[in-house]
Amino acid sequence: MSDFDLLVLGSGPGGQRAAIAAAKLGRRVGIVDRRDMIGGVCINTGTIPSKTLREAVLYLTGLNQRELYGQSYRVKDDITVADLGMRTRHVIGRETDVVRSQLARNRVTVLPGRGRFLAPDTVGIGGNGAREQKVTADRVVIATGTRPARPETVDFDDRTIIDSDGIIHMDRIPETMVVVGAGVIGIEYASMFAALGTKVTVVERRERMLDFCDLEIVEALKYHLRDLAVTFRFRETVASVERMGNGAITVLESGKRIPADTVMYSAGRHGMTDDLGLDAAGLSADKRGRIKVDEDYRTEVPHIYAVGDVIGFPSLAATSMEQGRLAAHHACGEPVAEIHETQPIGIYTIPEISFAGRTEDALTEAKIPFEVGVSRYRELARGQIIGDSYGMLKLLVSPEDHRLLGVHVFGTGATELVHIGQTVMGCGGTVDYLVNAVFNYPTLAESYKVAALDAINKMRHIARLSG
Repeated sequence: MSDFDLLVLGSGPGGQRAAIAAAKLGRRVGIVDRRDMIGGVCINTGTIPSKTLREAVLYLTGLNQRELYGQSYRVKDDITVADLGMRTRHVIGRETDVVRSQLARNRVTVLPGRGRFLAPDTVGIGGNGAREQKVTADRVVIATGTRPARPETVDFDDRTIIDSDGIIHMDRIPETMVVVGAGVIGIEYASMFAALGTKVTVVERRERMLDFCDLEIVEALKYHLRDLAVTFRFRETVASVERMGNGAITVLESGKRIPADTVMYSAGRHGMTDDLGLDAAGLSADKRGRIKVDEDYRTEVPHIYAVGDVIGFPSLAATSMEQGRLAAHHACGEPVAEIHETQPIGIYTIPEISFAGRTEDALTEAKIPFEVGVSRYRELARGQIIGDSYGMLKLLVSPEDHRLLGVHVFGTGATELVHIGQTVMGCGGTVDYLVNAVFNYPTLAESYKVAALDAINKMRHIARLSG
């Protein structure tokens, strides 16, 4: 008999949920990860540290209160890395304790160390000089996550030239910074450091940033980042980075030279599969370290599953959690519903962005007619109270049956607000529900009613002209 019914490699969001789901189904479950990485990249170097850093920046700079108290308002004049790190370490510690507690409460065996396949059903666990332990399992879930991709042509020193993992180890807040890559991670960190007063230059080879988001929302974000003195260099490619004294010069192919105290590369992510011994399991990964899976998260080897960032898009903690739960149920032969197609995307920039459903560009390309309803925070009492005059919520509505096709939010609480629209869409609701619903006053949630009325009034006007 095998040592475990299900063995999980990696304790991040996907691995943790897979392990707990299988344990709740009565299976013998083990989970493998290094002692200092319980909770995975999400808790230790990625999602949780970056979002905690964002909260610390917003609080200490007083940025969100300046509309009310003036542009010079700050909670603390001289913000240091220690100020930011204190809050981050506290949250990481608490979240790690929560994960350990949940695994223990569900009787999941934690196996400290690095895991690698010795055979399709056998995993060796070693590390820290300890003798390798061999365990067998009927089913295996790979949830090892990703690490920042590092171009071979760049000489990273983890001080002047860093990747996103190096942010939490910085010894000072730089006066100037170059961010290479205008993806989600790059723009999130660019906005945080800009809020701290760092002069940030973003270099991106594409024509625009966040091209999967609503164009109007992205333009609004770009405007606010420029207001924080962020400079954008689109359609530009980095030729080289030269370390000079206490800083570096980023040389672009166009000939531009950008000096900065720190250069942060945000060049995507690479699956942590190099040391997994995939060959021994009969598996392989692509050049980005990602593992191919089917709709049930099963790899080419039927008893081995993979979930989370290691399988690629959408590479979100929230999605990874659900993938882990579904993979565990399938591995245990238990029926379970699929992930709903309407999934929210949250981008924790300053200000934040979130959306669910289709964008205007996607609907236009698919030749699907839609009407737009917009609400602006400055029209809401709650927007005035909290000092957010720039936030907005946009609804995309089908003029044929009034279904919600998309909801896009920019501003305070965007990642929370989006779930109202997501729920309406998921339940097959219409904009009429939002028109007739009563929302607490004063709240930002009222923006749904305002936007819904805006869309309905536009459709009524068109119907009147057509009739």
